[in-house]
Amino acid sequence: MSAGAVSARPLTGSAESVSTGADAAQHRRSVARVFTRMAACGELDLPLPGGGLTRTRWEALTRWAQADLSLARLAEGHVDALAILAELRALGGRGGEDLPSAGDGARWGVWAAEPPGYTLEARQVPGGWRLSGVKPFCSGARVCTHALVTAREGERRRLFAVEVGQSGVAPLPDSWPAPGMAGSDTLDVSFDDVRATPAGGPGAYLERPGFHHGGIGVAACWYGGACAVARTLLAASRRWELDPHALAHLGAVDARLATVEALLDSVAAAVDADPHDLDGAAGLRTMRVRAAVEQAAGEVLARVGRAMGATPLGHDAVHARAVADLTVYLRQHHAERDLAALGKAASATRLPWEDR
Repeated sequence: MSAGAVSARPLTGSAESVSTGADAAQHRRSVARVFTRMAACGELDLPLPGGGLTRTRWEALTRWAQADLSLARLAEGHVDALAILAELRALGGRGGEDLPSAGDGARWGVWAAEPPGYTLEARQVPGGWRLSGVKPFCSGARVCTHALVTAREGERRRLFAVEVGQSGVAPLPDSWPAPGMAGSDTLDVSFDDVRATPAGGPGAYLERPGFHHGGIGVAACWYGGACAVARTLLAASRRWELDPHALAHLGAVDARLATVEALLDSVAAAVDADPHDLDGAAGLRTMRVRAAVEQAAGEVLARVGRAMGATPLGHDAVHARAVADLTVYLRQHHAERDLAALGKAASATRLPWEDR
């Protein structure tokens, strides 16, 4: 895959203009405004994964997440959608000229969660396809103009492009009562006979190499969130003398984050060296990265909390929001289920550490 267009503007960190106030509704509206502005001005036009600038792509996601995780969640969905569309076109999948334009300020989401209890069905009718049902965990439900949505055609999982503003698409406003990631406007969305365009054939969404590259992009956001939480402890160490226990926590946090930074450097180089996954290593590599970053971020949450106590959680709205948001965002990693999948893949692979 070739590199995507890079914005002519430098990545100036628009996330810094997100409202830092404690009011959840105000914060959500601020995130939506900044996301809209970033899409309109081209700041979300990142290099595509595997084109030689993968680390630059992930660095942007990390920087946005460090500034605001809800904004990063919307930005990550948008840039992932554009990468998916570009990859499917390059692979010759269905959906070239029929897909909506990715430019002109369009704001994309990727709505692909399929937890138990929810069904979104796709059916082919004269003149096209229609979707009906409810899709959960739709980030940017009221700010995205378009979305790539997974739906079931019988037992087959397919990806569709949907214009969110059309009749029949209805975000359910009370479907995310939790404070964590509230700014990302992640809601359940009802689809009532909604017009949709296939994006690739059955299975194309999961089977393409870029599925794994996109999974690491999410981990780059987790890393940014962990950096935001850790920053509170680092700032405290520079304002007053920490006790030895707090310093030990800071040292452990620094070691963990430095390890993640080096891991992302190494993996970005591997993705750029084999963007089409000719060696078949992308799946194992992605599971390793996501597991490592999830564990590192979880340790950061625990150690900063133990070192700082309740003070920043009760008196620092930005820190408290970062902790709540990261706690929720990390659950995109499916804990022991994902670790078991990693273990199974590792067992079937010749590993560099098994014999020296």
